[in-house]
Amino acid sequence: MPGHHPARSRRTTERKGDVRERAILDTCEALLARKGYDDMTVGDIAQGAGITRGALYFYFGSKQEVVTALVARTVEHLWERSRATAQADEPRQAIAAAMRRTVELWNEHGLVMRTAIDLSLSVPEIGELWSRTADLFITAITAVLERAGVQPGTEPEQASAMARALCWMIERTFYHASQESREKLQKASSTCEHIWLISAGLTV
Repeated sequence: MPGHHPARSRRTTERKGDVRERAILDTCEALLARKGYDDMTVGDIAQGAGITRGALYFYFGSKQEVVTALVARTVEHLWERSRATAQADEPRQAIAAAMRRTVELWNEHGLVMRTAIDLSLSVPEIGELWSRTADLFITAITAVLERAGVQPGTEPEQASAMARALCWMIERTFYHASQESREKLQKASSTCEHIWLISAGLTV
């Protein structure tokens, strides 16, 4: 029936658009590893994704926009993991699970996350994404500390302030460790987990 063709065509076009956008972002992530942000060009991204520069500009207006979208895709995974941490019941288990997930994410997407940190001051959209991500992790860490018996509040010895310090300590520790090796990431995780347990009053 003729009436069915437009809807089917639209659905096919949408799927093709999703596939192309994913190819652009995947290529961008691979190029970050090979060339770095500064040396990567729009032409490189288009060629790697198997499209023309003109086609790429249909989806993104610049290299910066591509990287911003890649960061946005990555932080979605971070947000999902932070919610899981906040919902866990037993503080020790929540902390151990959070650090395992953090290692997994830095192993999978460490380069994108380092790029996000590097660009967060110069690219407002990336800075906002990273700041929102940090706030979500701070909320999750705060919830774990409060379940462990740390007093709620923003004073230095209270949960919210401690969670903020822990969040940025973890970020900086993993940022540096991820540039070296998976073993360094694992050691960083153990160190951060131990400090988190101390902060929560859960060490023997």
